Amino acid sequence: MAEQFDADAPTLSRYVMNNTRDAELVILMNAIATSCKLITSAVQRAGVASLYGLAGETNSTGDDQKKLDVLSNDMMINALINSGVCAVLVSEENEEPIIVPKEKAGKFCVAFDPLDGSSNIDCNVSVGTIFSVFEKRRLSDGSEEDLLRMGDECICAGYVAYSSAVEMVFTFRGKGVHGFCLDPTIGEFVHTRPNMKMPEDGGKTIYSANEGNSLYWDKPIQDAIQVFKEGDPKPYSARYVGSMVADIHRTLLYGGIYLYPADNKAKEGKLRMLYEGIPMAIIIEQAGGIASAGMFKGKIQRVLDLKPTSIHCKCPIIMGGKRDIQVVYDQYKKSGIETPEL
Repeated sequence: MAEQFDADAPTLSRYVMNNTRDAELVILMNAIATSCKLITSAVQRAGVASLYGLAGETNSTGDDQKKLDVLSNDMMINALINSGVCAVLVSEENEEPIIVPKEKAGKFCVAFDPLDGSSNIDCNVSVGTIFSVFEKRRLSDGSEEDLLRMGDECICAGYVAYSSAVEMVFTFRGKGVHGFCLDPTIGEFVHTRPNMKMPEDGGKTIYSANEGNSLYWDKPIQDAIQVFKEGDPKPYSARYVGSMVADIHRTLLYGGIYLYPADNKAKEGKLRMLYEGIPMAIIIEQAGGIASAGMFKGKIQRVLDLKPTSIHCKCPIIMGGKRDIQVVYDQYKKSGIETPEL
């Protein structure tokens, strides 16, 4: 019986403290973990608690809000404001930034998507939470300007996947990528995936893209997808969940490539830079992969070199290993477009 229990469980709080010696960062990660546990409970009880369906409102970018969107957002905001270590919050669900009252304010600025993939909620497909953390600038009292910075200035980023297991994957800049699984018997995130790395050989031959948009893609993207389909020695498999957390988590673990490029309909892409593009790019790069924006504003760019112009601005995403990103870059080269060396 004793073998079923770990008397020295490597919890999230212990990991953060041992690797940063920053008590405020421990408090912040505890607040994020607590809100994600609450969201876990809400997601798992959505059917019996009548949490499916629309809330009758729209979010900052005009998407219809689901009941779980609103509830998850409230859970995260309440946990972060009351942590005492945050100065500014930006949520996909709120048009304006949330400035934490001075009596509760701290040094961190957090951008988050409380429930990514919420269009899948009602059909019980995996959803997730995504977050990025910045420190407010020196002498700043806390404003949205503290978040309008390149991804290379982000100090911490992560996501939580709500599925058959609840997993948090996050990274501190320069500290590698680590996975923590929620152990329901003790109510704690436990370190289960140390030093996560994308497969060095590119891993499984999988491409992930919303091909419903393919008519709007530029020709190099269309040609790259065709290369994947034709394959050598065999065609790639297509896997697209429509929840970014689920698609990126699979790409991180199995390999392959995830694409949500700019197109003729959405010239700046669809994914939000601050709380989707930047945090996922940091994780992919820290795990040994490549996080490109593809063709964006006239040139091929790295996601972490982009600077947000507003809290809800968007960017294209092409993420994966060198093997598959090279296929995309080769198609751009054939079109006479200068591409970076990988």
